[in-house]
Amino acid sequence: MIGRVETNVTELNSPCAAPDTPANPLAAGQASARLRLLATSDLHMHIAAHDYHADQPCFRKGLAMTASLIAQARAEVPVSVLFDNGDFLQGSSLGDYVAQQALHPHPMVQAMAHLGYDAVNIGNHEFSHGFDTLTKALADAPFACLSANTTPAPGSASARFKPPWTLISREITDSNGQRHQLLIGVIGVLPPETQVWDKQAIAGRVCMAPMTATIAQHLPTLRKAGADLVVVLAHCGLGDGHYGHGLSDGAQQDGAQQIAALPGVDAVVMGHVHSVFPGPDIPARPGVDPVRGTLCGKPAVMPGAYGSHLGVIDLDLAHGPSGWTVTGHRVEARPIFRRDAHGHAMPTVTPDARVEALIRPMHLATVDWARKPIARTPRPLHSYFAMVADCATTRLINHAQADYVAMRLRDGPHAPLPVLSATAPFKAGGRGGPDNFTFIPAGDLLLRHAVDLYMHPNTVMALRLTGAALRIWLERSVQGFRRVMPGAADQPLINSDLPSFLFDTILGLTYEIDLSSPGADLGGCRIRNLCWQGVPLDPAQDFILATNSYRGSGSGGFAPVDGASVVLADQVTNRDLLIRYLTDNRLDDSCFTAPPAWRFRALPGTSVLFETSPLAAPFIADHPSLQMQPLGRTPNGFLQVRLLL
Repeated sequence: MIGRVETNVTELNSPCAAPDTPANPLAAGQASARLRLLATSDLHMHIAAHDYHADQPCFRKGLAMTASLIAQARAEVPVSVLFDNGDFLQGSSLGDYVAQQALHPHPMVQAMAHLGYDAVNIGNHEFSHGFDTLTKALADAPFACLSANTTPAPGSASARFKPPWTLISREITDSNGQRHQLLIGVIGVLPPETQVWDKQAIAGRVCMAPMTATIAQHLPTLRKAGADLVVVLAHCGLGDGHYGHGLSDGAQQDGAQQIAALPGVDAVVMGHVHSVFPGPDIPARPGVDPVRGTLCGKPAVMPGAYGSHLGVIDLDLAHGPSGWTVTGHRVEARPIFRRDAHGHAMPTVTPDARVEALIRPMHLATVDWARKPIARTPRPLHSYFAMVADCATTRLINHAQADYVAMRLRDGPHAPLPVLSATAPFKAGGRGGPDNFTFIPAGDLLLRHAVDLYMHPNTVMALRLTGAALRIWLERSVQGFRRVMPGAADQPLINSDLPSFLFDTILGLTYEIDLSSPGADLGGCRIRNLCWQGVPLDPAQDFILATNSYRGSGSGGFAPVDGASVVLADQVTNRDLLIRYLTDNRLDDSCFTAPPAWRFRALPGTSVLFETSPLAAPFIADHPSLQMQPLGRTPNGFLQVRLLL
């Protein structure tokens, strides 16, 4: 057996139970063998090589593309296993269409069955379309579906949602020609914050325990059941090697380093944050080797998102009288496309025709559904500059939210209070790459465009907040900007780890963002000249803030967790109310020419750099109040732009 060590509580408090050391060398007389672990993660219902938002073929995403890598990787070795690490059922127009039409069998389950997946982990977004939709989708899955830290909620009569772990058997031939049965133990966990993020969808039926402690609890049982190796499917990022406190601070969702530190864990598959590991974008630090692909000396992989990469872990094994030991490992994340010296994407494989044929009927039905016209727009809508200027795409969502909430509260006790609205740009570059932007041409506005504007199935929520709480909300939203030194040139503007969906702007207020100040987390104050109706905001005045269920439940540290602040929690998705707003209201130039609600505070002689889509250059002229200068394409495909403050 490998690493048959009992785990105690004190070991869980260390980022790494042991220093990053080479694997055990092959002892004299031991026979060797190799096992290959293959993994996808965060597919988000991208099966066909197609971009449903742009309504065109796309070789940068899709399980059909990754399937070709899977076939290649399997052909290179005699023995392999295939896993998925969660967030595979939600996140594309295909996923929305399948859920809306309650289609069965589920096309992603069909595709995974066709490709011979051995086990899948449940991710947080599996719950986004509702608990019943999830259980129906997985009812006929011929592979193991795991979730060790998802348990029945207190007082619930429900049985355990999914098994915590499984054993996968493989016949493996060693270097002496001897055949052995190898038992691979696989356990899956997801962020415990899921019970907050999808509270309404989960509806009190299950809850989630801390990830590392849960794995530690199951490891002895898994080993006792005969596991020769233990692979953890951890739907989370690396983490910082330390434990957070509570569900609202976001610390627990990134805990792979603590998981790898557990004695008895042999390999870790990560996900959730849509990064690639090993890879150049993740810095080295104690216990983390982004070149070798190890956490605490254990092999670990994170295969991007939407099928962009296939995770490959090769384990070199030795068999002796005491069982199997790991003597070495190699880790890589194989891409379905690469970028040339000019940042242009080039495919590395062609899509698997059998996978595309399997889901073609539902794919074509989704394309037809997504082409339904719902409105018209007199100008193009885009998110190319959503991180540096008040943007028509976010303004439109904010208007739709405020309109709906005001209508719902007009006959109640909260009717006299002013209604504000908060939202963030969902597609504004970042980890999603240079194609991760919204662009809707002038003319017919189609259903697929509404999905592009609002990707997630959040439901509408409204909170009663004071002016002081609104200021805290805004300070939280601007923490992702770097601090800028006045008078300095070409400073990076945005932290590379900032997801754009954390940058909330509030309709109904006006304010400036002072980039020269440290963020509120460092004791600074970046929100200046905060006003309502042209008057400085009264910290004691009450307002209604329209938002979504993710924010209103306390996720991201924006909203107070106190449920008493919630005045509306309808089971209507923000996307549906956006579609209603677009259908009922004629979009005119006022949506594009309204005075900006926010701007960066002027810092003469200072400039910053940010990245946007290479398609953004022609639209710079649409922002004459901003002094922007395009500087050329970056190696990762973005257009770099200088902004004079």
